[in-house]
Amino acid sequence: MTTANALKSTSGPLLLTKRRIWIIFGALIAGMLLSSLDQTIVSTAMPTIVGQLGGVENQAWITTAYLLATTIVMPIYGKFGDVLGRRNLFLIAIALFTLASVGCAFSTDFWMFVVFRSLQGLGGGGLMILSQAIIADIVPASERGKYLGPLGGIFGLAAVGGPLLGGFFVDHLTWQWAFYINIPVGIIAFIITWFALTLPSKRATLRIDIAGVLLLSAATTCLIFFTEFGGNSRHGWGAVETWMFGVGLLLAGTAFVLVESRAEDPIIPLSFFRNSVFVTATAIGFVLGIAMFAALAFVPTFLQMASGASAAASGLLLLPMMVGLIGMSIISGVAITRTGKYKVFPIAGTLITGVAMFCMTTLSVSTPIWLICVFLFIFGAGLGLIMQVVVLVVQNSVPASQVGTATSTNNYFREVGSALGVAVFGALFTSRLSEQLTGIFTGSGASAAQAAQSTASLDPAALNQLPPAIHDQVVTAYADSLAPVFWYLIPFIAIAFVLSLLLKQIPLSDVAGMVARGEAVSGAEAEDLEAARVAGIAEAKRDAQHAMTKADPAVKTDAPQ
Repeated sequence: MTTANALKSTSGPLLLTKRRIWIIFGALIAGMLLSSLDQTIVSTAMPTIVGQLGGVENQAWITTAYLLATTIVMPIYGKFGDVLGRRNLFLIAIALFTLASVGCAFSTDFWMFVVFRSLQGLGGGGLMILSQAIIADIVPASERGKYLGPLGGIFGLAAVGGPLLGGFFVDHLTWQWAFYINIPVGIIAFIITWFALTLPSKRATLRIDIAGVLLLSAATTCLIFFTEFGGNSRHGWGAVETWMFGVGLLLAGTAFVLVESRAEDPIIPLSFFRNSVFVTATAIGFVLGIAMFAALAFVPTFLQMASGASAAASGLLLLPMMVGLIGMSIISGVAITRTGKYKVFPIAGTLITGVAMFCMTTLSVSTPIWLICVFLFIFGAGLGLIMQVVVLVVQNSVPASQVGTATSTNNYFREVGSALGVAVFGALFTSRLSEQLTGIFTGSGASAAQAAQSTASLDPAALNQLPPAIHDQVVTAYADSLAPVFWYLIPFIAIAFVLSLLLKQIPLSDVAGMVARGEAVSGAEAEDLEAARVAGIAEAKRDAQHAMTKADPAVKTDAPQ
């Protein structure tokens, strides 16, 4: 595209100067901070929330509900962003997330809280997907690593600040403040996005795949309920209702594939699954999601209940993990930008994550705090080498017109893995824990009903008020219930390692998505056009001033005499 063509109209291509890219990047940082902060701030507050709202046996639903909602809307945001533009969708996601935070703060019942967490997920899914897709729009793949690295770092930073804030609020204020804090952050993110994120709007030229959206949502919902009910002691794998969801998953999944094969503009193009690079990278994200989120969801609970740490201290103890994640995300991003090579990072990352997972199988009541911190640092370093790299690889493997859809599809399968991991392994943890806690309270002389009530309302404050003998038994139950779960996660890390070995190395594109689609001009040409625009404005002002002077000699100009 020539300079002359770009200057024909003020409504022409967007000029992606370095200044504009960094302004847009600032808006994305604000949105990513909002989403990632909320995912982590709940972790240290969770024992108190479920204790006060009476949901210890169902605490996995707090995380599962958020992940389920996030997962359902990811493909929608990705596809609609490609078709309609991403700016307005990003604003909607911020607003929805912020308003749902208000609902969480004012919840008076456990299931009411779960509903608002689901609404938060509807906004959080958009913040995550659109941030990554917009980066692909404005930065070429060959340079994108140094931007995706800091985005991963923001996730890590929020994951440090979130548990610390959550712990502080629980210890010194109330757990509701974990959601009040989202309100000013959401307002600031909305304002920054409104003024800074200047992206073009579009119109759909093909029929929107509504049937695909509904069937994918139904299949995802059935999948999560199938695993949740199967791993729940109140239902189990032999329950009729569990297998009803299994049948629903099979029917909805089959119908979805048939609809997508005939859709004019499918929500998830089946052609993606003929792309070996896309398939391998997405599979890595899927199996990693199973192990990663299952581990992250319950480590803070272990630190509080088994190690005796306060909510604030348990948040602080996650700092080593986030240092590892932030450091390796940035280092790997810069290295990929410099070398153009990415394959080595998922290989190294899965190996390091596997070592960390093996170390966590040894967790017990007697494990020193410093050693737990070492395990968490190793775990974070491994994740930092994988998370953003997989996104970059997927975006680089598809045409620019499908970058949002590809990003959301990759994230969708990772979140499906996350929801499966939390639901299945969370159910293993909570069922084992509930059984042991019921036995402890029954053995201390409580009736079955009293034991059930004590188990459902147990939080760190209530734990500290128990008699020493029962307190020690409860602490041991938490440790004995969680540590074995990590053994089940190790095979998934091994699968991710094998997939990393199979990942193909292909050249990284040196053209940004919007430039490839003819919507923007970047690089030196954009800088020249911006300079020409600024010069043209200055010249127009001088001409206007000169015309005024000729019309009225009394008017003086600011030009030097």
